[in-house]
Amino acid sequence: MSGSLTFAYYVTGHGFGHATRVAEVVHHLIVAGHRVHIVTGAPDYVYTSEINSHNLHLRKVLLDCGAVQADALTVDRLASLEKYAQTAVVPRASILETEVEWLKSIKADLVVSDVVPIACRAAADAGIRSVCVTNFSWDFIYAEYVIEAGYHHRSTVWQIAEDYSHCELVLRLPGYCPMPAFQDVVDVPLVVRRLRRSRPEVRKELGIGDDVKLVIFNFGGQPASWKLKQEWLPAGWLCLVCGAPEDQELPPNFIRLAKDVYTPDLIAASDCMLGKIGYGTLSEALAFKLPFVFVRRDYFNEEPFLRHMLEYYKGGVEMIRRDLLSGQWMPYLARALTLTPCYDGGINGGEVVSDILQDIANGKRHASAKSGVRRLRDAIVLGYQLQRAPCTKINIPEWYLLAENEACLHVASSNTEENGTWASVESYTENFEILYGDLQGLSDTVAFLNSLSSLVSEAEPGKNIEKHFLRDKVAAAAMFNWEEEFYVARAPGRLDVMGGIADYSGSLVLQMPIREACHVAVQRNHPSKQKLWKPALARQTAKGWGCLPVLQIVSLGSDLSNRAPTFDMDLSDLMDGDQPISYEKAYKYFAQDPSQKWAAYVAGAIIVLMSELGVRFTDSISILVSSAVPEGKGVSSSAAVEVATMFAIAAAHGLDIASRDIALLCQKVENYIVGAPCGVMDQMTSACGEANKLLAMVCQPAEIKELVTIPTHLRFWGFDSGIRHSVGGADYGSVRVGTFMGRKMIKFAASALLSQSLDGVVNSDKCEERSVGLLKSEASLDYLCNLSTYRYEAVYAKKLPESILGKTFLEKYVDHDDTVTTINPQHIYGVRAPTRHPIYENFRVEAFKALLTAGSTDEQLHTLGELMYQCHYSYNECGLGSDGTDRLVELVREVQHRRSSQQGKGTLSGAKITGGGSGGSVCVIGRNCVKSSEEILEIQERYKAATGYLPYIFEGSSPGAGYFGYLKLRLRSSPSMHVHRHMAVS
Repeated sequence: MSGSLTFAYYVTGHGFGHATRVAEVVHHLIVAGHRVHIVTGAPDYVYTSEINSHNLHLRKVLLDCGAVQADALTVDRLASLEKYAQTAVVPRASILETEVEWLKSIKADLVVSDVVPIACRAAADAGIRSVCVTNFSWDFIYAEYVIEAGYHHRSTVWQIAEDYSHCELVLRLPGYCPMPAFQDVVDVPLVVRRLRRSRPEVRKELGIGDDVKLVIFNFGGQPASWKLKQEWLPAGWLCLVCGAPEDQELPPNFIRLAKDVYTPDLIAASDCMLGKIGYGTLSEALAFKLPFVFVRRDYFNEEPFLRHMLEYYKGGVEMIRRDLLSGQWMPYLARALTLTPCYDGGINGGEVVSDILQDIANGKRHASAKSGVRRLRDAIVLGYQLQRAPCTKINIPEWYLLAENEACLHVASSNTEENGTWASVESYTENFEILYGDLQGLSDTVAFLNSLSSLVSEAEPGKNIEKHFLRDKVAAAAMFNWEEEFYVARAPGRLDVMGGIADYSGSLVLQMPIREACHVAVQRNHPSKQKLWKPALARQTAKGWGCLPVLQIVSLGSDLSNRAPTFDMDLSDLMDGDQPISYEKAYKYFAQDPSQKWAAYVAGAIIVLMSELGVRFTDSISILVSSAVPEGKGVSSSAAVEVATMFAIAAAHGLDIASRDIALLCQKVENYIVGAPCGVMDQMTSACGEANKLLAMVCQPAEIKELVTIPTHLRFWGFDSGIRHSVGGADYGSVRVGTFMGRKMIKFAASALLSQSLDGVVNSDKCEERSVGLLKSEASLDYLCNLSTYRYEAVYAKKLPESILGKTFLEKYVDHDDTVTTINPQHIYGVRAPTRHPIYENFRVEAFKALLTAGSTDEQLHTLGELMYQCHYSYNECGLGSDGTDRLVELVREVQHRRSSQQGKGTLSGAKITGGGSGGSVCVIGRNCVKSSEEILEIQERYKAATGYLPYIFEGSSPGAGYFGYLKLRLRSSPSMHVHRHMAVS
């Protein structure tokens, strides 16, 4: 090896874990006699407490802000994107100029980045080789944020990926995320800080004997408002608190640690750790074989990969957030003491990385055995495919769906599925006896029952569950008494053909149930027979009230998208005395922990049944949810979950509720428990739809007119734009508020005109305008869609403002008379466009429905398509459009016009955004022919070429929940199928 080398080491501002692992690597570089310049925003002590050398140089510059935290447990996705833009995008040119000059001035031999993107580009511009050392990259992390919160920042992700592509290779740490931008990959062991003192030495210094149980509370960024209480710890326990604010009061059994304390020694001296998962905490917990009780962080996209690693090596216990904040720590700490962490990988990553960096700086080439493309395929397609829960597509991250589509691994076509249905039937009928109901030839239901069969096998006594068996499946296997009866319901998503957001204004809507559906299995048991998860059992034991009815829910697949896969609560918590808790209290209860807010869609059904129908639940309830309806695509994934849950609960409890009534109850779940201001068409379609028919419904509030058979010469498709849609989002809610404001203004204007008419103030040329009968009707207008387009234009259009400040509206009109939205006084709401849209949309839907049965002509198809285009552009005028959906609609129009210009017979004829807008999916209409299908695939490829995203195509239809009914099943008798009560679930 040649003489002393100079390294420039760039460190992200994303938490201390990066800085501490950098310090470990740098320690080895300096021991080897090299100079290291660290570019960082972290405090000096993070490095100087580890390294005391004149060869260490700190340069306090922040070039990578990382993820911005809204609080200690939640990442603010949009703020993260915006701060990165201000930190590294806006000043990009000056940063590159400065860094290139600095790198040349220090004569750097190698640039190392953990994991600052622009450092790689600066190194390339300076003619210096660069290497990244990391377990994730920001293009992957931010891509999720873009999809969820800030699509206009997508160019930032491409820029980050381009910066990383200048890096020679990535030294990949265990617990890694997919990192598609790097050219090559070399895997290295965990980088872990060395121990300085032994466990006995640390405990002696603290004055703590070996008989005292010690938990280290490791929550960076905890607010002073967190009140830690003495009774939260079991007797004989002490808690070491890292990073406690100076003004935070601690009880006597909690010990405040200095901010610069050397935590590895304390971790090794403890009996378990309680905190949030990051690379630093995870690596040290695994290295020192310390059980780790962790709480999820919302939108922290590195976490699922670290969490799976922790659980794979049997080192983790998840604590739900409400138990953390309410002090229900004891069952988790007790569970942690039963774990035997078994990490057997290397922990000398600091030394290994140091050696590789020195080799590269000296000119050596380090290439892995596989190309970057091959490594990417292994990491994303194969690795994630193996972790997927069977028959689930919901909750698989967007980047994975993209990779999966490209590898042609997507779900087979309906024809292929049907051909394989009966072979699959044999596998589950060996385990289950169907006591009631019919599969109706639905291959996805067969797949769901097969997944239940795999759960049954995992529940067999003495079964050694493999490490990689996901926690949601473990919990599900342990939740049901498989010898007892259970019930299965199925509810599809829906494609909004026409009507959309006009539903809450009373419009006629046309909706098609799609092939993708949600399955829900429900079992009720007497509390004394219910198998309980450890936290629920500990909670009941602590109360000392004996066996109480509990609710336990598992969402298969949610663990893959960083949502807590399980939820449990005592059913008594849903009662306030002898009455169910109010909807407002229920909303607040589920909203307090974002990682478990999904449970509101399921548990909300119980609250609504108690409140609306007076049902009381005395038995424990176990619910398993498995949905193939993709979230955020505008195809009513939430309605499918709600409807399937409501049908299954009703079946299990012998409740005879009509499908229409179930839909209305489910709307209450979404409006009041979840807090999303949706109309009722989603739930009605999922509950009352039929395959290959459009549900025609007048939403006043839910009058089904008929089921319109789709003519055989027509076909509908759905395109997912890749832009996440949410009816709980600001745009949808603001447009709804504006619509109800417009209705209130029209009623107010009609009342004024009516008063003038009754007072005799009338001009002869305005007799029609002042028609008393019309004005009386309009002054008491219940639904905007009952106002004709002519009356709107002739009398009211010019009276409506384009927009209005919330405060101004409230001062004049007091309220907008909508029970599911509230007016923000400081917000400016659009009024004219949101009011005009449903009035004209109702007219368009009526025309569309009439044309469907008008015969097979080119004119018919052209006019149907034109109505869809008009609807789409009306959405845009309301502010509910998006770049992605606009691009898809324009691609359809381009293909359509190209075809017509070639004097060919029309195939595709129209398209529109669906549902609540602001992203989601686009509905396309065309001829039912091979050429149309070819053009759909062409549009899919052109969209991918323009955006980098391969859109999912929705095609096919399936029956609604009411038509499917329910299945009543029971496990076939088998001597091996006897599972102990209270089976433990970590």
